[in-house]
Amino acid sequence: MKLTKSLFTLATGALLSLTAFAADEAGFKSLFDGKSLNGWAGRKEHWSIEEGVITGTTTKETPAKGNNFLIAKDGEKNLVVRDFELRLSYKFTGNSGNSGIQYRSKELPDFVVSGYQADCEVGKTYSGILYEERGRGILAKRGEKVVIKDGDDGKHKIEVTGSLGKTEDIQAKINVNDWNDYVVIAKGNHLQQFINGVPTVDELLEMVALDR
Repeated sequence: MKLTKSLFTLATGALLSLTAFAADEAGFKSLFDGKSLNGWAGRKEHWSIEEGVITGTTTKETPAKGNNFLIAKDGEKNLVVRDFELRLSYKFTGNSGNSGIQYRSKELPDFVVSGYQADCEVGKTYSGILYEERGRGILAKRGEKVVIKDGDDGKHKIEVTGSLGKTEDIQAKINVNDWNDYVVIAKGNHLQQFINGVPTVDELLEMVALDR
């Protein structure tokens, strides 16, 4: 089975900091050198390195004007992988903010992308959900095991097949204004997301949906 290529991106939040785990396990590669944005591309007014972490900031003077993203690069080209396990840590600073980790995504002009997003926020609803940016919207709510099917009418159908736990119990494991560990695993048509070791969504996609 040929697997869909994946494009990694990080979305701009109010003040979002991300750090990568050290690549000390066999098979893992660090995407961040800990001191610069080498290997990444995004709007300079929003992205910087502060105290050794990637930091995304929006202000009244530099609003996002719609979602935009920091995109992982391999030289001049976008970083492309197939099956993968992505590990990182994130935290927000402030009372509001929403962001996410884009994967299996397509780059559009001006650092905008479309594709799957592992969501994270300051609030108590969306962290851990699976969202399709500029696509079908929410594909899996927090705590859901789902199967996504494309119908003959061109519309998709979401079938909830099981539970990973109550959304309020998952939320209780997420640290507000402090560091959280996020893991995304994509193997073929199977997508999984975890925050602080807790599974948040588990999704199977029909093969026709893999190219989204």
